[in-house]
Amino acid sequence: MSNHALVTKKLPGPLSKDLLERRHNIVPDAVSYGIPTFAEEAEGAKIRDVDGNEFIDFAGAIGTINVGHCHPKVKEALHDQVDKYIHTGFNVMMYEPYIALAEKLAELSPGTHDKKVLLQNSGAEAVENAVKIARKYTGRQGIVTFENAFHGRTLMTMSMTSKVKPYKFEFGPFAPETYKAPFPYTYRRPKGMSEEEYVDYLIEQFNDFLIKEVAPETIAAVVMEPIQGEGGFIVPEPRFVHAVKALCEKHGILFVSDEIQTGFGRTGHYFASDHYDLVPDLITVSKSLGAGMPISGVIGRKEIMDAANPGELGGTYSGNPLSCRAALAAIEIIEEEDLNQRANMIGQKVKDTFNSLKEEVDCIGEVRGLGAMIAVEIVRDRDKKTPDKASTSEMLAHAQQNGLLVLGAGVYGNVIRFLMPLVITEEELEEGLAIMKDAVRKVWEEKSKYSV
Repeated sequence: MSNHALVTKKLPGPLSKDLLERRHNIVPDAVSYGIPTFAEEAEGAKIRDVDGNEFIDFAGAIGTINVGHCHPKVKEALHDQVDKYIHTGFNVMMYEPYIALAEKLAELSPGTHDKKVLLQNSGAEAVENAVKIARKYTGRQGIVTFENAFHGRTLMTMSMTSKVKPYKFEFGPFAPETYKAPFPYTYRRPKGMSEEEYVDYLIEQFNDFLIKEVAPETIAAVVMEPIQGEGGFIVPEPRFVHAVKALCEKHGILFVSDEIQTGFGRTGHYFASDHYDLVPDLITVSKSLGAGMPISGVIGRKEIMDAANPGELGGTYSGNPLSCRAALAAIEIIEEEDLNQRANMIGQKVKDTFNSLKEEVDCIGEVRGLGAMIAVEIVRDRDKKTPDKASTSEMLAHAQQNGLLVLGAGVYGNVIRFLMPLVITEEELEEGLAIMKDAVRKVWEEKSKYSV
């Protein structure tokens, strides 16, 4: 694709405007969109819309395109598989790509114990199956997640999710036996409390949670994102993570690491759990595993995964051979192009850029993240840390109108999150960061004119 450029004066362009009208006539408004335009072609970290506008992609299909759009190796694998067979249903006639991918996931995931792997279609489906497996193995029903967590949009995963709007509002009643424990949001700790004191406090709160909220002997699993994604890229302190894991081991509770957004190079490791030297009992994966193809999985200890009986796990399209081939190609790309290391380099560049900008503007509260999973939290008052959702939305809109595809996040809607493909070029990265910096500056300067 050619160099980044917008050819229409504003978005949407004429062709996208027509498509947008058709979209509103036929697709429910509840299906949101980040930018009012339609893709025509994508490659690497660039997307061109139907009007010829080209965008630098800092969204990566919400963390799905770590190896970039239409990587040649992924396309080659898909073409090869299409010529052989598209789907037989693994529950009907099995195929080798499912086995090969399962073996690779078991090899790459934390821990040297014997593992087995179940493949599914989506992240939410992987989480649902992790819950099923945990309940089957333990004979218990309770599922514990955390404040600010996001695990999906199905009934079970919606019940496990923390943010009410837009994910849960008026969609109840929710699945029973789901509980939410406190989670360390260090930036928003009580004023005057040190980070160490705050972690001590949260560990004590989790201990109390197992007394006041739910008895540990009734809990099948604790499900934790090693970095909270939709919650705003909140990174827990390792001491908290290990304390929770230790309590799980003490009470016979399974520890499930939800690596759907954090996996496959995003944080500088194949799995973010590796940052904590953490060996979960079960791991859920999806998003960038498939390089854009729908696939997910549960990786777990052999004895846990074998607790369910034949026929109790599976699905019509689960582990589709096309998706398996795309996933195997994606893992090869991460290995061959050293994208884990590339993620660390990208993340450091993003952090340096916005920590430097933080010295110029007062609206940046915190820059945080691991690897190339970086967030910038926008506030109205840096001392009070008042979330500024309105300014965040304006910044995102300004960036999009200038050719940068970027998304927000956070329970308060005031976080700018970066999920650019890890194959992004230095030139594209620099240009994208310049667009985002300009958006932050302009919105902040405009707001400053009216502040007293």
